[in-house]
Amino acid sequence: MSTDVTAKTPAPAPPGKSGSASGEGLLQLMLDGMRRNMRQYGMLFALGLIVVLFAVWTNGDLLLPRNVSNLVLQNSYILILAIGMMLVIIAGHIDLSVGSLTAFVGAMGAVLMVNHDISWPIALVMCLAIGGAAGAAQGFLIAYLGIPSFIVTLAGMLTFRGLTEIFLKGQTIGPFPDGLQKVANGFLPEVGPNTNYHNLTLLLGIGLIAFVVFQEVRDRKRQQEFSLDVLPTNLFLLKLVALIAAVLTVTMLLASYKGAPVVLLILGVLVAGFGYLMRNAVIGRHIYAIGGNLPAAKLSGVKDKKVTFLVFLNMGMLAALAGLVFAARFNAASPKAGLNFELEAIAASFIGGASMSGGVGTVLGAIIGGLVLGVLNNGMNLVGIGTDWQQVIKGLVLLAAVGFDVWNKRKVGS
Repeated sequence: MSTDVTAKTPAPAPPGKSGSASGEGLLQLMLDGMRRNMRQYGMLFALGLIVVLFAVWTNGDLLLPRNVSNLVLQNSYILILAIGMMLVIIAGHIDLSVGSLTAFVGAMGAVLMVNHDISWPIALVMCLAIGGAAGAAQGFLIAYLGIPSFIVTLAGMLTFRGLTEIFLKGQTIGPFPDGLQKVANGFLPEVGPNTNYHNLTLLLGIGLIAFVVFQEVRDRKRQQEFSLDVLPTNLFLLKLVALIAAVLTVTMLLASYKGAPVVLLILGVLVAGFGYLMRNAVIGRHIYAIGGNLPAAKLSGVKDKKVTFLVFLNMGMLAALAGLVFAARFNAASPKAGLNFELEAIAASFIGGASMSGGVGTVLGAIIGGLVLGVLNNGMNLVGIGTDWQQVIKGLVLLAAVGFDVWNKRKVGS
């Protein structure tokens, strides 16, 4: 039995219509690309919109160089926590103890450096080890004993808060050594001739732009090699222009004040390192696998218990780092430090694209979510909105972000 297949030549487009048709086709491709990547770019667009809104509302005060630097310094510890929390949520868990752990590690740092005169680099290493041990203990209970992460970390939240009160004896201890204070509050040194800008910050900004362009082009080529969907060329170029403009704007703002804060470099290293880990390393793919489909990951040979253990160990070390940065920024360890930090980190992760079911999210998304909250806090303070309404607005933003994620999933599924 044979089938007669006749190739049909498409009818030529009517005169004057070909340009319009090709334009409509290009527009459709761009819309399709945006729809496929809505989850990735939705919050980035929202961040830009919030920045523009408050820049207009505050008559430009939001984008003053001094305020941009303060925005980085004020939110550095939340962004550090958000990176670790994003990995925990991707793995399908939650960590309610990080706020109390930051307070506990800050208290331990104060006891070591202020009460016992231990040099701050040694105390820093010891505090990171304490945070890692706390995270490892919780990870062991969750991974190997099978206790739900919600229960373990809730117990950890109460335990570490109590230990903070015990070690500090209800008092505030300070001041911290100058070296550690410079890590939390300091800026990069001046180098080179006087150009009315911070030269080292300009060089770092140019290097970051080159790295971003190289990374985006390489990722696009790699996706094309594996026949994966990529953004249309015009939309990809628009994305590159937007990224370059954003990096250049922040660079110029920072360079026109005191330069890049030291803690911003720490954040940059963390974002680059964990971003590479989650995109290219085996452990990163395993974290996505156990969060996305645990039974399938086990059948594929993923050591889920080991991965979960390492995720919580890492969260403990990042909480320790955030605790030291917070304590050094305010030059004192307080029993009330770290209150609601866990909620801020969780909110930043979900606003940045994490899914409650696990298996979805990016490190950059956590940073974007943290910046959304940071800009909201800063902008609302500048325009004089009370703390009561600030809580309401942030709650609505979180609800809108998660609701958008649910809607987008259903839209893609249909």
